[in-house]
Amino acid sequence: MKIGFIGCGNMGGALASAAAKSGREILLADNDFEKRDSLCERLSAKASDNAEVCCECDYIFLGVKPQVLPALLEEIKPYLSARGERYILISMAAGVSCAQISDALGGSPVIRIMPNTPVAVGKGMIVYCGNEQITDADKADFRAFMSAAGVLDEISEELIDAATVVSGCGPAFVYMFIKALADSGVQCGLSEEKAMLLAAQTVLGSAENLMKSGRTAQELITAVCSPGGSTIEGVRSLESDNLSGIVSAAAEKSFKRTKELGKK
Repeated sequence: MKIGFIGCGNMGGALASAAAKSGREILLADNDFEKRDSLCERLSAKASDNAEVCCECDYIFLGVKPQVLPALLEEIKPYLSARGERYILISMAAGVSCAQISDALGGSPVIRIMPNTPVAVGKGMIVYCGNEQITDADKADFRAFMSAAGVLDEISEELIDAATVVSGCGPAFVYMFIKALADSGVQCGLSEEKAMLLAAQTVLGSAENLMKSGRTAQELITAVCSPGGSTIEGVRSLESDNLSGIVSAAAEKSFKRTKELGKK
């Protein structure tokens, strides 16, 4: 099996790094030859171009932005049409459906994914769906060679834009919270380095506790808030300032933009 990547940016490179751990042969193509060659050296991958990736690879990742995808599909269509063997396209373009990609190529097997940036450290979240040409065996292969990226979860395509907001946009929201929490520690007298360590590890541990404890987020909030204690005072302040509403409004705007990108 050969796995090819067209586009070796931050996300494409992170996914290629995960795929390389599966032992499959990796081909990389990118307009930035220096970036491509550097990643090839690090992953022991083959430096390639769009044509070779499309002609030789069994799984082809399209690591370009939604605005660039139509031009890329037009470019690679002749190479894919000339193939005799089956291939599978994997798109990470926000808002662009499997049908849009498949129709542009005259009918192709497509897996649509939305990964998030923590795939770079093997702790990512990848939601995915496939069109009617994708078999259970295809999905199993995909999960196997991407397992080093983190958690993979199949979702219906009608919900993947909503999932994109939570897991795809979510890391930026979380980083903002971590920074704000660390900044508050600095205001209370901690060094910037110490405050960032405390804030980041607290978020990391809290997330893992939520995942493994079997308790709801509200149950865990209650467990931390001793009656009349310091935590409950801060929680009441966040509630008074409508933290939930602020996050909901941000998510709504991200969701709207995701839908807009798919129409361009």
